[in-house]
Amino acid sequence: MTQQADVAIIGGSGLYSLFSPTSPGHLATVSLSTPYGDPSGEIEVAQIGSRRVAFLPRHGPGHRYPAHRIPYRANMHALEQMGVKQVIAPCATGSLRRETPPGALVVPDQLVDQTHSRAQTFHDEFHGETFHAQFAEPYCQRLRESLLGSAADDGWPASDGGALVVIDGPRFSTRAETVWYANEGWALVNMTGHPEAVLARELRLCYAALALVTNYSANLITGPGVSEAEVYALFERNIEKLRGLLLRAIRELPDPAGCSCWGTVPKH
Repeated sequence: MTQQADVAIIGGSGLYSLFSPTSPGHLATVSLSTPYGDPSGEIEVAQIGSRRVAFLPRHGPGHRYPAHRIPYRANMHALEQMGVKQVIAPCATGSLRRETPPGALVVPDQLVDQTHSRAQTFHDEFHGETFHAQFAEPYCQRLRESLLGSAADDGWPASDGGALVVIDGPRFSTRAETVWYANEGWALVNMTGHPEAVLARELRLCYAALALVTNYSANLITGPGVSEAEVYALFERNIEKLRGLLLRAIRELPDPAGCSCWGTVPKH
Protein backbone atom coordinates (compact mmCIF):
# COMPACT_ATOMS: atom_id res chain seq x y z
CA MET A 1 0.00 0.00 0.00
CA THR A 2 2.85 2.44 0.65
CA GLN A 3 3.68 2.25 -3.06
CA GLN A 4 0.19 3.45 -3.98
CA ALA A 5 -0.84 7.09 -4.48
CA ASP A 6 -3.94 9.02 -5.53
CA VAL A 7 -2.28 12.24 -6.70
CA ALA A 8 1.12 13.03 -8.20
CA ILE A 9 3.21 16.16 -8.40
CA ILE A 10 5.86 16.20 -11.10
CA GLY A 11 8.32 18.80 -9.86
CA GLY A 12 11.16 20.59 -11.52
CA SER A 13 13.84 22.91 -10.23
CA GLY A 14 13.63 23.68 -6.54
CA LEU A 15 10.94 21.17 -5.62
CA TYR A 16 12.99 18.01 -5.25
CA SER A 17 12.74 18.06 -1.44
CA LEU A 18 9.00 18.74 -1.32
CA PHE A 19 8.29 15.28 0.10
CA SER A 20 11.72 14.25 1.32
CA PRO A 21 12.08 11.33 3.75
CA THR A 22 12.40 13.85 6.61
CA SER A 23 9.19 15.71 5.72
CA PRO A 24 6.04 15.34 7.84
CA GLY A 25 3.73 12.67 6.49
CA HIS A 26 6.41 10.88 4.47
CA LEU A 27 5.43 7.24 3.89
CA ALA A 28 7.85 5.66 1.45
CA THR A 29 10.55 6.05 -1.16
CA VAL A 30 9.58 4.02 -4.21
CA SER A 31 11.86 2.68 -6.96
CA LEU A 32 10.08 1.41 -10.06
CA SER A 33 10.95 0.16 -13.50
CA THR A 34 8.64 0.30 -16.51
CA PRO A 35 8.50 -1.13 -20.03
CA TYR A 36 9.93 2.27 -21.07
CA GLY A 37 12.91 2.19 -18.73
CA ASP A 38 13.39 3.75 -15.33
CA PRO A 39 11.73 7.03 -14.36
CA SER A 40 13.79 10.14 -13.68
CA GLY A 41 14.37 9.19 -10.06
CA GLU A 42 12.91 7.62 -6.96
CA ILE A 43 9.36 8.63 -6.14
CA GLU A 44 8.53 9.94 -2.68
CA VAL A 45 5.11 9.15 -1.23
CA ALA A 46 3.52 11.22 1.54
CA GLN A 47 0.15 11.56 3.22
CA ILE A 48 -1.32 15.05 2.78
CA GLY A 49 -4.70 15.32 4.46
CA SER A 50 -6.84 12.53 3.01
CA ARG A 51 -4.66 12.16 -0.09
CA ARG A 52 -1.71 9.91 -0.69
CA VAL A 53 0.64 11.92 -2.87
CA ALA A 54 3.56 10.85 -5.08
CA PHE A 55 6.32 13.31 -5.87
CA LEU A 56 8.42 12.61 -8.96
CA PRO A 57 11.51 14.76 -9.68
CA ARG A 58 11.05 15.61 -13.36
CA HIS A 59 14.75 16.20 -14.08
CA GLY A 60 16.04 13.57 -11.66
CA PRO A 61 18.41 14.03 -8.71
CA GLY A 62 20.71 16.99 -9.17
CA HIS A 63 18.82 18.09 -12.29
CA ARG A 64 20.41 15.20 -14.17
CA TYR A 65 18.21 15.21 -17.27
CA PRO A 66 17.83 18.23 -19.56
CA ALA A 67 14.30 18.66 -20.86
CA HIS A 68 14.86 16.82 -24.15
CA ARG A 69 16.28 13.75 -22.36
CA ILE A 70 13.71 13.35 -19.57
CA PRO A 71 12.25 9.80 -19.69
CA TYR A 72 8.70 11.10 -20.03
CA ARG A 73 7.10 7.77 -20.90
CA ALA A 74 8.74 5.99 -17.99
CA ASN A 75 7.72 8.80 -15.62
CA MET A 76 4.05 8.73 -16.59
CA HIS A 77 3.88 4.94 -16.73
CA ALA A 78 5.39 4.68 -13.24
CA LEU A 79 2.72 7.02 -11.85
CA GLU A 80 -0.01 5.00 -13.54
CA GLN A 81 1.46 1.81 -12.00
CA MET A 82 1.12 3.43 -8.58
CA GLY A 83 -2.59 4.06 -9.09
CA VAL A 84 -2.34 7.83 -9.58
CA LYS A 85 -5.47 9.47 -11.04
CA GLN A 86 -4.59 13.19 -10.90
CA VAL A 87 -1.32 14.91 -11.81
CA ILE A 88 -0.31 18.49 -10.94
CA ALA A 89 2.64 19.67 -13.00
CA PRO A 90 4.31 22.84 -11.67
CA CYS A 91 6.80 24.26 -14.14
CA ALA A 92 8.97 27.30 -14.82
CA THR A 93 8.00 29.30 -17.89
CA GLY A 94 8.97 32.37 -19.85
CA SER A 95 6.29 34.98 -20.51
CA LEU A 96 5.45 36.13 -24.03
CA ARG A 97 3.14 38.89 -22.75
CA ARG A 98 4.05 42.12 -21.00
CA GLU A 99 0.98 41.82 -18.75
CA THR A 100 2.25 38.50 -17.34
CA PRO A 101 5.43 39.48 -15.47
CA PRO A 102 8.01 37.36 -13.67
CA GLY A 103 6.49 36.04 -10.44
CA ALA A 104 3.03 35.56 -11.96
CA LEU A 105 1.18 32.26 -11.88
CA VAL A 106 -0.71 30.91 -14.88
CA VAL A 107 -2.91 27.83 -15.31
CA PRO A 108 -2.67 27.33 -19.09
CA ASP A 109 -5.57 25.90 -21.07
CA GLN A 110 -3.78 25.15 -24.35
CA LEU A 111 -0.51 23.62 -25.49
CA VAL A 112 1.58 24.05 -28.65
CA ASP A 113 4.21 21.43 -29.42
CA GLN A 114 7.39 22.84 -30.95
CA THR A 115 9.57 19.87 -29.97
CA HIS A 116 11.03 17.66 -32.68
CA SER A 117 12.55 14.47 -31.32
CA ARG A 118 10.57 13.29 -28.28
CA ALA A 119 8.69 10.01 -27.99
CA GLN A 120 5.19 11.30 -27.36
CA THR A 121 2.94 8.25 -27.33
CA PHE A 122 2.67 4.80 -25.80
CA HIS A 123 1.26 3.56 -29.12
CA ASP A 124 4.18 3.12 -31.50
CA GLU A 125 2.31 0.29 -33.23
CA PHE A 126 -1.35 -0.60 -33.63
CA HIS A 127 -2.31 -4.22 -33.02
CA GLY A 128 -5.70 -4.90 -34.50
CA GLU A 129 -7.28 -1.55 -33.67
CA THR A 130 -6.28 2.10 -33.82
CA PHE A 131 -5.80 4.48 -30.90
CA HIS A 132 -6.30 8.22 -31.28
CA ALA A 133 -6.78 10.15 -28.02
CA GLN A 134 -8.72 13.40 -28.30
CA PHE A 135 -6.46 16.30 -27.38
CA ALA A 136 -8.31 19.45 -28.41
CA GLU A 137 -8.42 20.36 -24.71
CA PRO A 138 -5.03 19.15 -23.44
CA TYR A 139 -5.62 19.83 -19.75
CA CYS A 140 -8.23 18.51 -17.33
CA GLN A 141 -10.77 21.31 -16.86
CA ARG A 142 -11.85 20.18 -13.38
CA LEU A 143 -8.23 20.10 -12.24
CA ARG A 144 -7.58 23.52 -13.79
CA GLU A 145 -10.56 25.05 -12.00
CA SER A 146 -9.42 23.53 -8.71
CA LEU A 147 -5.89 24.96 -9.10
CA LEU A 148 -7.29 28.40 -9.92
CA GLY A 149 -9.47 28.28 -6.82
CA SER A 150 -6.62 27.13 -4.59
CA ALA A 151 -4.33 29.89 -5.88
CA ALA A 152 -7.00 32.51 -5.15
CA ASP A 153 -7.57 31.07 -1.67
CA ASP A 154 -3.83 31.19 -1.06
CA GLY A 155 -3.60 34.89 -1.94
CA TRP A 156 -1.56 34.27 -5.09
CA PRO A 157 -4.16 34.43 -7.88
CA ALA A 158 -3.30 32.71 -11.13
CA SER A 159 -4.21 33.84 -14.63
CA ASP A 160 -6.83 31.62 -16.19
CA GLY A 161 -5.78 30.25 -19.56
CA GLY A 162 -3.26 30.91 -22.28
CA ALA A 163 -1.30 28.67 -24.62
CA LEU A 164 1.97 27.12 -23.44
CA VAL A 165 4.40 26.56 -26.31
CA VAL A 166 6.96 23.84 -25.59
CA ILE A 167 10.43 23.87 -27.14
CA ASP A 168 13.15 21.23 -27.12
CA GLY A 169 15.84 23.17 -25.27
CA PRO A 170 18.22 23.16 -23.64
CA ARG A 171 18.86 26.47 -25.40
CA PHE A 172 16.47 29.36 -24.92
CA SER A 173 14.49 30.67 -27.92
CA THR A 174 15.83 33.20 -30.38
CA ARG A 175 14.27 36.64 -30.50
CA ALA A 176 12.66 35.83 -33.87
CA GLU A 177 11.12 32.65 -32.46
CA THR A 178 9.60 34.40 -29.46
CA VAL A 179 8.25 37.21 -31.67
CA TRP A 180 6.60 34.52 -33.78
CA TYR A 181 5.12 32.82 -30.70
CA ALA A 182 3.82 36.11 -29.33
CA ASN A 183 2.34 37.12 -32.70
CA GLU A 184 0.44 33.82 -32.74
CA GLY A 185 -1.19 34.86 -29.48
CA TRP A 186 0.56 32.28 -27.31
CA ALA A 187 1.22 33.20 -23.69
CA LEU A 188 4.07 31.12 -22.27
CA VAL A 189 7.12 29.16 -23.37
CA ASN A 190 8.84 26.28 -21.59
CA MET A 191 10.73 23.04 -22.24
CA THR A 192 8.86 20.31 -20.34
CA GLY A 193 5.10 20.62 -20.88
CA HIS A 194 5.10 18.18 -23.79
CA PRO A 195 4.82 15.20 -24.00
CA GLU A 196 3.78 14.97 -20.33
CA ALA A 197 0.26 16.15 -21.04
CA VAL A 198 -0.48 13.82 -23.94
CA LEU A 199 1.03 10.79 -22.19
CA ALA A 200 -1.17 11.51 -19.18
CA ARG A 201 -4.20 11.66 -21.47
CA GLU A 202 -3.34 8.30 -23.05
CA LEU A 203 -3.18 6.78 -19.57
CA ARG A 204 -6.49 8.39 -18.55
CA LEU A 205 -4.81 10.54 -15.90
CA CYS A 206 -6.25 13.98 -15.12
CA TYR A 207 -3.40 16.44 -15.73
CA ALA A 208 -2.97 20.20 -15.36
CA ALA A 209 0.04 22.50 -15.43
CA LEU A 210 0.75 25.22 -12.87
CA ALA A 211 3.15 27.66 -14.49
CA LEU A 212 5.37 30.04 -12.54
CA VAL A 213 6.67 32.80 -14.80
CA THR A 214 10.40 33.18 -14.18
CA ASN A 215 11.31 35.68 -16.92
CA TYR A 216 10.15 37.68 -19.88
CA SER A 217 11.02 35.94 -23.13
CA ALA A 218 13.30 37.46 -25.75
CA ASN A 219 10.47 39.24 -27.59
CA LEU A 220 10.05 41.54 -24.55
CA ILE A 221 13.66 42.25 -23.57
CA THR A 222 16.78 43.71 -25.15
CA GLY A 223 20.39 42.69 -24.85
CA PRO A 224 21.69 39.11 -24.78
CA GLY A 225 18.35 37.61 -23.67
CA VAL A 226 17.33 35.26 -20.88
CA SER A 227 19.95 33.83 -18.53
CA GLU A 228 19.80 30.53 -16.67
CA ALA A 229 20.81 32.31 -13.46
CA GLU A 230 17.87 34.69 -13.76
CA VAL A 231 15.41 31.81 -14.15
CA TYR A 232 16.74 29.87 -11.16
CA ALA A 233 16.90 32.96 -8.95
CA LEU A 234 13.25 33.85 -9.56
CA PHE A 235 12.16 30.29 -8.92
CA GLU A 236 14.15 30.18 -5.69
CA ARG A 237 12.58 33.42 -4.45
CA ASN A 238 9.13 31.93 -4.89
CA ILE A 239 9.78 28.34 -3.86
CA GLU A 240 8.28 28.54 -0.36
CA LYS A 241 5.12 30.19 -1.68
CA LEU A 242 4.84 27.51 -4.35
CA ARG A 243 5.27 24.72 -1.80
CA GLY A 244 2.49 26.18 0.33
CA LEU A 245 0.18 26.55 -2.65
CA LEU A 246 0.78 22.96 -3.75
CA LEU A 247 -0.06 21.63 -0.29
CA ARG A 248 -3.29 23.63 -0.30
CA ALA A 249 -4.11 22.52 -3.84
CA ILE A 250 -3.71 18.85 -2.94
CA ARG A 251 -6.19 19.16 -0.08
CA GLU A 252 -8.72 20.97 -2.29
CA LEU A 253 -8.63 18.66 -5.32
CA PRO A 254 -11.99 17.37 -6.55
CA ASP A 255 -12.86 13.68 -6.62
CA PRO A 256 -11.54 12.42 -9.98
CA ALA A 257 -14.32 9.85 -10.41
CA GLY A 258 -16.19 10.29 -13.66
CA CYS A 259 -14.09 13.20 -14.93
CA SER A 260 -15.07 14.08 -18.49
CA CYS A 261 -11.45 14.12 -19.72
CA TRP A 262 -11.37 10.31 -19.36
CA GLY A 263 -13.92 10.08 -22.13
CA THR A 264 -11.45 11.56 -24.62
CA VAL A 265 -9.43 8.32 -24.58
CA PRO A 266 -10.43 5.17 -26.49
CA LYS A 267 -11.12 2.17 -24.27
CA HIS A 268 -9.24 -1.06 -24.95
